[in-house]
Amino acid sequence: MDVNFEYLPETLVGLAILVGLVGIVVPVLPGSILIGGSILVWAFLTGSATGWWVFGIAAALLVAAEVLQYVVAGRHMKKSEVPNSTIILGGIAGVVGFFLVPVVGLFLFFAVAVFLVEWNRLRERPAAWRSTIAAIQASALTIGIQLLGALGAATTWIIGLFQV
Repeated sequence: MDVNFEYLPETLVGLAILVGLVGIVVPVLPGSILIGGSILVWAFLTGSATGWWVFGIAAALLVAAEVLQYVVAGRHMKKSEVPNSTIILGGIAGVVGFFLVPVVGLFLFFAVAVFLVEWNRLRERPAAWRSTIAAIQASALTIGIQLLGALGAATTWIIGLFQV
């Protein structure tokens, strides 16, 4: 039985990119870093100018998405008048929730913490609920922007596979 390992590096890089994409949607792993690092390894292994061009384009897409997510989410939160401290406390609660109730706890604890902090701050349940919705929307925006950048990087890599 003869095993062909010719495409093993590309397969492993593809799997790492896939794990990175999942890590963006379910924030368990640093998805963008994993994707960028995987494409960097691939570019290094190919040793070709095309590989480095692919990495450069993919890295630019990932960095642009990282910057854009903070700009867009920040504007959304500022418009909704939700303070950064509320988001930070919600984020901490989300991390704790992730370990107490895997995956689902992240989102649940984030939302509950934001609601409770805002209810304490504003002293009105409807206003606290509006702030919670705004925080959830901002989180969804950041995930969407990161995912678009990551999908662009992954697509660039796939196109590069056929050029090397």
